[in-house]
Amino acid sequence: MARIEFTKGHGTGNDFVLIADPDGAVELAPDQVAAICDRHFGIGADGVLRVARAAALEEPVARAAAEYAEWFMDYRNADGSVAEMCGNGIRVFARYLLDHGLAELDDAGILRIGTRSGVKDVVESEDGYAADLGVWTLSGDDPVVHAKSLDVARPGLGIDVGNPHVVVALAEIAELESIDLASAPLLAPELPAGANIEFVVPDEPLVVDGVGRIRMRVHERGSGETLSCGTGVVAAALATRYYAGAGAPDEWRVDVPGGRLGVHVELREDGEHAWLSGPAELVYSGAIEI
Repeated sequence: MARIEFTKGHGTGNDFVLIADPDGAVELAPDQVAAICDRHFGIGADGVLRVARAAALEEPVARAAAEYAEWFMDYRNADGSVAEMCGNGIRVFARYLLDHGLAELDDAGILRIGTRSGVKDVVESEDGYAADLGVWTLSGDDPVVHAKSLDVARPGLGIDVGNPHVVVALAEIAELESIDLASAPLLAPELPAGANIEFVVPDEPLVVDGVGRIRMRVHERGSGETLSCGTGVVAAALATRYYAGAGAPDEWRVDVPGGRLGVHVELREDGEHAWLSGPAELVYSGAIEI
């Protein structure tokens, strides 16, 4: 058995176990990650964030990130599978680095963090932290989505924000609340790498004072239904903005079961960047033997 020290954190109820491993010495097998995340027999979490120096890791994407960022977010889903990106996780990761004196914001107020979907900028915001998730795209994968308790299958819109999402628009709150997400929704056709699946209902009215407003629930690939999914929030806002067409706002407020997050779309030379903002909390620290 190995004794591992950890910190528990969350962003709007999307919770993580953070393990400090600056030298890249901790190797966690998928079944060990799953045991840590088990809510009955482990610590309990939606995923594990290994806090490692990018230069200490053998993974090519981490080595590439080391040129621009000291720290790399090695994110694993609750089932132990590897994930490309986590929007709530990167804010919690940044909070951990800053609170533990492992990193500082640079002169521009930016902390750069390596991920499997590239190096991301994190800054402080009024509601906690904001992360630039980079250029978003329509993935071109628009499967039909079958979900338990929905009377008929619904069309989905594929959105890529560093990891894959399929967003489903619903007509009313009652539909959103009635979906049984204990069972994974089915995609037709299936996507080779799977996807996080978001179900979205617009508020009425959709836009107030230039801010779009939606509500969302999510089933995360490798974790099941979570109280919040940062990249899913961004995908849901972008999909709604896409459906709304010309004149849709660049600012969005997204309510999830775990709280509220903000999305900002910023046009740059390389395309539209999607920013995610919201709280990041560190709850407690301890040790576990695995």
